Amino acid sequence: MSTAFDSLPLLGPRAPFPLARPAHPLERRWLHYAFISSDGDLSVVANLSDLGAHEGSDPVTASVLLLHERGHGFACSEWNATTNDSPWSPFGSPKESGVLTMASVKGKPELDIEIHHAATPCPTQTYVFSDHGYFRWQPVAGVRAEGIFSNGKTPARRARFWGYHERVRGRWGWPELGGWIFGFCNAKGDDDGPPPWSIVFGTIHPAKSPEDHGAHLFVWRHGRLRRLFSRRNLRVSVAGQLNRRRVATFPWLASLLGTPPMAPIPAALGIRGDDGRDRIAMHFLVDEAVRLPVPSETGPRPYSVHQVVGTLTAELRIGGEEARLEAPAIVEFSGGSSGVGAHVY
Repeated sequence: MSTAFDSLPLLGPRAPFPLARPAHPLERRWLHYAFISSDGDLSVVANLSDLGAHEGSDPVTASVLLLHERGHGFACSEWNATTNDSPWSPFGSPKESGVLTMASVKGKPELDIEIHHAATPCPTQTYVFSDHGYFRWQPVAGVRAEGIFSNGKTPARRARFWGYHERVRGRWGWPELGGWIFGFCNAKGDDDGPPPWSIVFGTIHPAKSPEDHGAHLFVWRHGRLRRLFSRRNLRVSVAGQLNRRRVATFPWLASLLGTPPMAPIPAALGIRGDDGRDRIAMHFLVDEAVRLPVPSETGPRPYSVHQVVGTLTAELRIGGEEARLEAPAIVEFSGGSSGVGAHVY
């Protein structure tokens, strides 16, 4: 049913970000998509970035597509994957669905999906660190998608996905940022509605300012944000190291350019949150990982983003409801190649 508000003009930019492009070399913003198929066999990670540039130069754009199929490993584009003109995002868009198409310049891997908005985004979280660094992050879980997954290793297939979407905007140098841990999980439910439970978590730990460390964990119930656990209510730890034979490095060119050894990737992640009568205890076990080296503007060493697939188990009590879920999940363990970022928070 329409209301009087439907005829009002939208406030703010009709896009995920303002039309003005990043103006400083350390300013950056991105849209990030991550999906897992209903059967848990397929995983998708896609990132579309805008990077600032020096005065007189054009801003730099970069996009990368990473696909994973159980039993067949990872397939990845270079940092110049092609995309459709206006990849859909729920941020700044009145449309409930839209299209995301991406492909490697050489053709494979390739993704062509229609995305449906099924949950409420959380409030923007802002982390301030170093002298002038800041990191603004707004995630939403319970994002539904359906389309063609083609990794170039096995026949293309049509699948349904549940996933996660975020927009990030900020200004920082990679060595100053230090490291982060981000991840999501959606409990299996009705294919046509939001998941019964969704979890998103994130920590950030700047290398030179421990007082600026931050952490948040969000819980959705049937698409509605029910609980936010902040840093003071969370305990985060990592354990073990993933065998490096289970870690691939992409894009392929990175292996030919003398990229320094990567930071260790934890084999397990544990998070516990307690806030009044609400609580959550979750455990993530790593299965496989891929390393994506990112050039640093303020240091000689690249920054390493580790995309990890595995299984997340959680027990929670939120608003008087108790639940236990076990589902495939995607987590990022990110930090410099010297080892920053792979430690207990």
